[in-house]
Amino acid sequence: MGSKYRLAPQLIEVFDSLPPGLAVDAFSGSGVVAYALKATGRGVVANDHLAFAATIADALITNDDETLTPDDIELLCSDNCDGREFIATTFNGLYFPRSDHEFLDAAWSHVARLSPAKKSLALGALCLAAAWKQPRGVFTVTTLRYDDGRRQLHMPLEALFREAAEAFNNAVFAGEQVCSAVCGDFFDLPREGFSVAYFDPPYAPPRDDTCYIKRYHFLEGLATYWQGQEIMWETRTRKIKKRHTPFAYKRSAGDALDRAFGHFEKCALIVSYGSNAAIPGNELKRLLLRHRRFVRCIEIPHRYAFGTHGGAHRRQATEYIFVAT
Repeated sequence: MGSKYRLAPQLIEVFDSLPPGLAVDAFSGSGVVAYALKATGRGVVANDHLAFAATIADALITNDDETLTPDDIELLCSDNCDGREFIATTFNGLYFPRSDHEFLDAAWSHVARLSPAKKSLALGALCLAAAWKQPRGVFTVTTLRYDDGRRQLHMPLEALFREAAEAFNNAVFAGEQVCSAVCGDFFDLPREGFSVAYFDPPYAPPRDDTCYIKRYHFLEGLATYWQGQEIMWETRTRKIKKRHTPFAYKRSAGDALDRAFGHFEKCALIVSYGSNAAIPGNELKRLLLRHRRFVRCIEIPHRYAFGTHGGAHRRQATEYIFVAT
């Protein structure tokens, strides 16, 4: 939801027009933009407050050379070594067949034996496999009523994990500069030391919400084995308690963005925002002009990947890329 995969080429053109130096992707999400920045030779800090997003960034942004060996993959696909059954018990009858849940428990029983980089690769691949198998990739439903015919929906998770592990291995490369991944709140990021700051915050919508925890709670739990997570047992989907972010709500988004633009005082700002958000583009430009002298806006017609049915008209939007210097 909100991935900038299709917009990465245009964003890189913008980054290339700005001074060299360390960049921060302050809401890294899928990691696509931070990965593209690393590929151009920049150093980049990828930050997200979701553990599964930070895990993916650690696997592919921080990590320069480690991959999962065939022996590592066989280890992760071997029998449960400590008898854990949290996933099989907690999600029995939900999302996947019991054999898939037992596979996830077994894989987690071996994760501690891996190096930190390999652990991130393994957990990233497990999350990707789970997202592939879940209709639309979101965990708000527990049935296959949104079955769109994809082969992944009916494959064992172990087979999907093996495919995902290969995809992660193939994506590992050495950056020209030091890169890192952080799991934390935006306002805890250092205020100085960056030449470019990229913002792709949750868009406060006119209706509904942009709660990533509601949609991806299973992936968030899978990345941490639900340690430190508060499960809402009264919900059928076994959601994790929502973490408040002021960027996701119409009433608080404007003030949060204003504070965010002021957080980095000396670097260029690049801000992605959608026309389907509650805050219009002219208001966003006004906020940026409070903190920077020059602001230009690039408008790109965009179609979001989220929502696969033909009537999903909200997928169509204009993506605003604001460049403030």
